[in-house]
Amino acid sequence: MYRALFSPDMFAELDRLQREMNQAFEFSPSIRGLSRGGFPAMNVGSTSQSVEIYAFAPGIDPASIEVNLEKGVLTIAGERASDLPGGEVKANVHIDERFAGTFRRVVTLPEDADPDRVSARYRDGVLHISIQRRETAQPRRISIQ
Repeated sequence: MYRALFSPDMFAELDRLQREMNQAFEFSPSIRGLSRGGFPAMNVGSTSQSVEIYAFAPGIDPASIEVNLEKGVLTIAGERASDLPGGEVKANVHIDERFAGTFRRVVTLPEDADPDRVSARYRDGVLHISIQRRETAQPRRISIQ
């Protein structure tokens, strides 16, 4: 009885609408970055010598990723193209969970991060950014005389 009233396309459309609404509320930009569910997923940690940032961005050409550091704020931006058929080919998409489009993540760095000593490597879909801390901020042993 219900199958005659509601086409399968309507349920797919409702599912798509729900995902878009969830994404709209999940992507709330702030100085600390995007909320949980942002792309690329990130791990940020630190040691006494450096700040380590890992951005998980598989399938993206490293040349299309921009990494900028200005006034203690690190920005990672870029774009991932959609893998779905488009243009002249008409296709029904049943599940689309892979992020496509432009992205931007922002991380505020500690004051002792040295903007002149930054390295970035992209390997196997993971962007690793290492920012060394200033020498004056390094812990050191003070000799007693």
